[in-house]
This record gives sequence, C-alpha cells and structure tokens, in this order.
Amino acid sequence: MTASPDLRSRITDNIVYFARTLRKAGVPVGPASVVDAVNAVEVSGIENRDDLYWTLHAVFVRKREHRVLFDEAFRIYWQSRGLIEKMLAILSPVAPPRGQPEKPKAGQTRVSQAFQAAKERVVEKSVPEVEVDAKFTVSGKELLQKKDFAQMTAEEVTEAKRVMHAMSLPMDKIRLRRLTPSGKGRIDPRRTLRASMRAGGDIIDLKFRRPAEKRPPLVAICDISGSMSQYSRLLLHFLHGLTAERRDVHTFLFGTRLTNVTRQLRMKDPDEALEACSDGVEDWSGGTRIASALHDFNRHWSRRVLGGKPTVLLITDGLERDTDEDLEREMDRLHRSCRRLIWLNPLLRFDGFEAKAKGIRAMLPHVDEFRAAHSLDAVADLVEALSGTGRGHGSDPRHWLQA
Repeated sequence: MTASPDLRSRITDNIVYFARTLRKAGVPVGPASVVDAVNAVEVSGIENRDDLYWTLHAVFVRKREHRVLFDEAFRIYWQSRGLIEKMLAILSPVAPPRGQPEKPKAGQTRVSQAFQAAKERVVEKSVPEVEVDAKFTVSGKELLQKKDFAQMTAEEVTEAKRVMHAMSLPMDKIRLRRLTPSGKGRIDPRRTLRASMRAGGDIIDLKFRRPAEKRPPLVAICDISGSMSQYSRLLLHFLHGLTAERRDVHTFLFGTRLTNVTRQLRMKDPDEALEACSDGVEDWSGGTRIASALHDFNRHWSRRVLGGKPTVLLITDGLERDTDEDLEREMDRLHRSCRRLIWLNPLLRFDGFEAKAKGIRAMLPHVDEFRAAHSLDAVADLVEALSGTGRGHGSDPRHWLQA
C-alpha cells in the first residue's frame, strides 16, 4: 500500500497517540515499536478491524500480562472514537459495519486513567493521600487499602506491590519434640551436673530445658487462569517478599497444568522474579483444572514440600470444570497432608457471594479457613491469620456452607 503524505501523517499521529496511551497504562512501548507499527500497517493494509488489531498486537504486545491492557486500550481508543471507520473509508471502497463492543474486563481502570492523562497535557500533580480528621471520612491511603486489585490504576498497582513486598509475616510457631536450653521449664540433669562440677560440686546451679519451637513451612498453590491472573500476579509479589525473608516457602502455579516456581521467586529483584515465572509457565491466563493440578501436586510434590507440618495457601476462585468426586478426593488428601489449609478466594469481594457452585461446595468442607484475597486489607488479614491473631467467624468454611 502506498499512502499519500497527508494520509501517512494521520495514520502516524493516531498510532503515536495510541502508543502513548499504552505506555501510560503500563505497557512498555518505545519509539522503535511505534515506527515498526506504522510500517507494519502500511505494508499489511487495513481491510477490517481485525487486521489492524492483530497488526498492532504483533508489534506492541510482548508479554502475556500486556494482552488485557492492549485489548482494552484498542477497544476504547479505536472503536469509541470511530478512527478505524475513518481510515477504512479512505483506504478501502467499503467500510465494514461497526460491531458491538465486548464487555470490559480487567485492566479497564488503568486504560481509562491513561486516556484521561493523555487528554490533559498540563495537569497539576495530584496528591494521592489526603488525610482529613473528621467523622465518616477516609483518607486516600485507606481507599487504596480497600480497593479491588482489578480496579487499580497503574500507579496504585505499583504502590500495592511495594506495600505487599514490605509486609512481614510473624508466622505462628509449632512445638517440636526436640528440647532446647531455656531459663525455665524442665530440669536438664546433664547440664546441671556439668555446671556443678565446674564449681567443685559445692553449688548446684539448676539448668532447664523446654521443647524447641519453629515456624512451620509455607506452601502456596496459586491459580493463574484468566479469571485469576490479575489477583495472582499481585499476590506473587507478597509471596516473593516472604520467600526473600525466609527459605521454607514453596510456590506452585496452575492453570491447566502445575508448575513449580519456587526457584524463580528466590531471585532478589521482584520484577525479574515475576518475569521468570511468566516465562516458565505456558498456561498463564488460560483455562483451569483444579482437580488435575491438585492430583499432580499430591502425587509428585506432597512428600517433598509438606514435611514439617506446613501451612498451605490455596489461591483460586474454585470455578472447576472437572468432576466433583475427583476434586473432593484431592482436596481431602491435601487437607490431611498439611497442618492448616487456608483457601483465598477473590470472589468474596462481592457482598452477595454465596457458595452455590459445585466446585466451591466440594472444596469448602476440606479447608480450615476461607478468606478473601482481592485487596491490601485482605492480605493484611491473611498476615494476622497466619500469625494466629486473625481468626474470626467470617473465615470459618462451615459458615458459608450453612448459609
């Protein structure tokens, strides 16, 4: 296709503005990618909306996590403004009819925020945290604590990652049969005799011992299917912080298959660690098979990582396609193999949530706690629960089964 200078200028301007929007939404798009996108559009031509979509997609999208942002940005920028129809009217004799836009999904807030920033070229820098000492008011920080991960802007996601990475986990301790020296407890005859011999046997200095304590290992099994990818990605930052703080943390990701990413999360840089996880997983943002993933874990990994009475975090929405019998059997085996099984479900963000799905009802009887995992407040409650101070009536799975 040989475009006139005026047409080339209009195509270039639209693609440049679209690339700026992607960059503000969190997709790394550089000048070289913009030049490649303009050349690709001119070479391939524009016959319909799909041609333009996949041409720009091939140039701008280089990671799985950028697909949702690109799709939402393309829908808003090109369809709402009617730019594709104008370009088709120039480049082709008949423009195809405009189809119905798809229902917006995750990433809509960040893309909308990017468009708002593109329209206002000169805007005063806003202060994200506004403290007001008055009744029935909240600060910007409190709003961020309660905000859903899927509705956060790019700046809020960055701040949430920083907060979760800095969270400490005062894990509750378990008693061991091995004894350790202590200032009080049982009398230690051997140490007492040794101490008295040093003084010539005239003075008996009693020495004591008590059962040793240690923090139990932590195992996380995280769902990365399409409905869970936004939440799983942010929760991986929390798990990366725990892995950097302590070595007895094992993390597994599953969609249609199970993948061990413990070694990747031990990298010091969080962005590098999550990029390594994305590269090592082939089914990110795909389907989900909970029963099959748990079967693989129970068969191949349970004896390796479930020693020492660990706490297991199961992060999934529980929307399962496999048979309930298989899912219930694998959940029961996992529950009996660990000390404590905590299910984190982002569906609990809805006030009217009810445990009606067959997969959820099959899993609930085999968990010790049922908690939300959609905001910073939910992660903070999880930290309190793991430290033994945050257990409440709302986390009891029996409450949801009875309801």
